[in-house]
Amino acid sequence: MSVKTDTVAAAKASAQAVPRQASRAGTVERPSRADRAALGRDARTVAPLESQAEFQPGPGRDPVGLLLGQAASRVPELVPVRHGRMLVSPFTFYRGAALPMAADLAGTPAAGLRVQLCGDAHLSNFGAFASPERNLVFDVNDFDETLPGPFEWDVKRLAASLTVAGRDNGFPAKACRKMALAAAEGYRTAMRGFAEQPFLDVWYAHLDVEPAIRELRSQIKAKRLKAFEKLLAKAHTKDSTSALGKLTAEVDGQRRIISDPPTIVPIEEVFADIQADEIYEQLRSVLSKYRRSLQTDRRHLLNEFTLVHVARKVVGVGSVGTRAWIALMDAADGVEPLVLQAKEAQPSVLAEYAGRSQYKNEGERVVAGQHLMQAQSDIFLGWTRVAAPDGADRDFYVRQLRDWKFSVPIELMLPVGLTQYARMCGWTLARAHARSGDRIALAAYLGGSARFDNAIADFAETYADQNGLDYAAFQAAVKSGKAEAITEI
Repeated sequence: MSVKTDTVAAAKASAQAVPRQASRAGTVERPSRADRAALGRDARTVAPLESQAEFQPGPGRDPVGLLLGQAASRVPELVPVRHGRMLVSPFTFYRGAALPMAADLAGTPAAGLRVQLCGDAHLSNFGAFASPERNLVFDVNDFDETLPGPFEWDVKRLAASLTVAGRDNGFPAKACRKMALAAAEGYRTAMRGFAEQPFLDVWYAHLDVEPAIRELRSQIKAKRLKAFEKLLAKAHTKDSTSALGKLTAEVDGQRRIISDPPTIVPIEEVFADIQADEIYEQLRSVLSKYRRSLQTDRRHLLNEFTLVHVARKVVGVGSVGTRAWIALMDAADGVEPLVLQAKEAQPSVLAEYAGRSQYKNEGERVVAGQHLMQAQSDIFLGWTRVAAPDGADRDFYVRQLRDWKFSVPIELMLPVGLTQYARMCGWTLARAHARSGDRIALAAYLGGSARFDNAIADFAETYADQNGLDYAAFQAAVKSGKAEAITEI
């Protein structure tokens, strides 16, 4: 039996050891705070805090093979683009290598304390975006791989990403370790704080972004501060109106999305052999199904918009090759735009290792996980299933494109600034986990000392070393012709 199977099975047995008593009213009584704290402390016998540092490559480990295997479900002509983006640096490789790391994490010790995982919690998947109240909020912002699983997996992916990114930036080893420690400490201390709060307070908790960003400003390299300020200012303008000016042009009196292959390709160019009228009729049906996944007030809002034009869009690093579409919609003669992004949801990379999703639609899985983990989500977040032109049924989730979205420019940060950012990410991840997991048991497991923090930092260093080896193996695969890559200009 694998380490992962041993630890998770033992933790489940431990969880089942706390019985729930039936009350006089016939309902089930929840374990007391004391019982939940005891469960967390007992989990240390399953996975001692120091064991969280452990990582050994498994026998027959083949990260390149796993990555190349993902091409089977992706758009063939976009797979080389994905590979090209992963080749840019060890950090961009890490961003795209969620599947190999999921396989690796399955063999590491786990305490059996499960939460709703992001599944790909590297530091670039945290950022700021507009809340429904039009405030700038900071949160996890990518949920393609979300699934319930061991809480440690998200923490380890975050910490290792900081070490990899720090090395890419040329930071000394001591600075990289401080960043990983800050993420783990931020997570641990936040979870202990949430354990003392009423659950509704935890549910409504959010990070006050503006003061945090002001502090980060002071940590940007002086000569690059102007570039950072420009990026932050642009965040408040990134909405459907700005997308209209950047992504579209007027053609024969009608607004159309500009072709910029391979990143953006209008649907008429993707399906040249299919009549446009037939495609748009199908798309209107898709939007109608998607509407049904929204709250009633948001359905009413969406009904004010009509479909104008659609294009395929290449997004991210690891997601490249999955099908993603942007839909230009409008409410009034081309002056009230709404730009939606429909992104294909394939099975989570965690599914083989943490268990299959309870949802039959992978888009619904993504939306449900996002709602559970985020303090506030996009008002147009929904899901649907599409009967594709090639005859396959594909699941999608839908949200607004570019709604005040802002990510800290990692390459511009000084070590002290990235350390502060790591702490913000740790706090945010803890809040997301506290909403779905047992925050009291988690806090008791993590404890008041820095033992967990140091173990996670040790893991981050070891895994960053492994990531460097995997990156070199991937480079060799491209050089030998085993994998094809396209370098974008």
